[in-house]
Amino acid sequence: RVSFMNNQKPQKPTLSGQRFKTRKRDEKERFDPTQFQDCIIQGLTETGTDLEAVAKFLDASGAKLDYRRYAETLFDILVAGGMLAPGGTLADDMTRTNVCVFAAQEDLETMQAFAQVFNKLIRRYKYLEKGFEDEVKKLLLFLKGFSESERNKLAMLTGILLANGTLNASILNSLYNENLVKEGVSAAFAVKLFKSWINEKDINAVAVSLRKVNMDNRLMELFPANKQSVEHFSKYFTEAGLKELSEYVRNQQSIGARKELQKELQEQMSRGDPFKDIILYVKEEMKKNNISEQTVVAIIWSSVMSTVEWNKKEELVAEQAIKHLKQYSPLLAAFTTQGQSELTLLLKIQEYCYDNIHFMKAFQKIVVLFYKAEVLSEEPILKWYKDAHLAKGKSVFLEQMKKFVEWLKNAEEGKQPLSSHLM
Repeated sequence: RVSFMNNQKPQKPTLSGQRFKTRKRDEKERFDPTQFQDCIIQGLTETGTDLEAVAKFLDASGAKLDYRRYAETLFDILVAGGMLAPGGTLADDMTRTNVCVFAAQEDLETMQAFAQVFNKLIRRYKYLEKGFEDEVKKLLLFLKGFSESERNKLAMLTGILLANGTLNASILNSLYNENLVKEGVSAAFAVKLFKSWINEKDINAVAVSLRKVNMDNRLMELFPANKQSVEHFSKYFTEAGLKELSEYVRNQQSIGARKELQKELQEQMSRGDPFKDIILYVKEEMKKNNISEQTVVAIIWSSVMSTVEWNKKEELVAEQAIKHLKQYSPLLAAFTTQGQSELTLLLKIQEYCYDNIHFMKAFQKIVVLFYKAEVLSEEPILKWYKDAHLAKGKSVFLEQMKKFVEWLKNAEEGKQPLSSHLM
């Protein structure tokens, strides 16, 4: 038994030692991208600048070369002509090729042709999708290491690939890098990128892609904190020929400001803040965020109507509404200084009464109340009645308003008192 154990002992370390050595050797070969780079560069040199031939070569090489493991090297070569060192420089002693994005002509047509090469490659080898996304994120962080022309080409290519769905808009996160933003590199790059993206699609498609990855409200971060204003963004991108992007951001900001205004208004109302304070706050917000009176009156109406638990009985809800709205008339009156604002309010009341079935019979009573409280005036009411009403519940509401409208029309000379039954 002793002799058997002695015979066994030396074999264990020897066997595991051999396995270890083999693994180490395999590992070294496996993670050495130089040979892979040489094969790709040699193949690209043979195809020359014929991008159809380049696509065919890459397609065929995927069967022989380990694209999965060397994805970064592959994409470095196709974009920059060789393996990139940290920071985005090409190592001097590395083999390189001129069949790459950075060595190509700086125009949209050439970049569209290169985009096709990437599309075909990634469609053929789906597993490269993630590697390509990581590569583009890395390239964006390296922007300062590239020349202006190289940045322009990369921006055009990225825009095209975003438009056709090869890339996801989340890659734009890399552009919010503090150093790139501070030196103006991010904003300049974004101009070229969005131009080619919008050229391929349109601003609506761009908006959808940005919204999907919650980037729709982050575009101002392309500028340093002290320049993150709608005015600065708008001026910069409009002057660069991207008026539609400026308008999109302005609109996004406006939507955000309107939501914020409504939220704050509801809080002020539920606290019972004095109307003079609420009016002052709203006017400041209007000025600051360029919000129109028509928009504000619609927000106030909706806020006022959402602060109450309405009675479910139709015969009681009108009385409840009149009492509630009478209280808020001064607030609404402060923001109906224009005929258009009054018309907006009338349409909002019509919409509300139609959408909330218990209010169907209350429409005329609300309008008369607002007329008496000088929230609404004669001309907008007559215009609404004649041709500016909505189709929603039209026949019901016009019928309700008939007597009151007649009174308005006939009461020019020697005004008859507004009979109490109209209320």
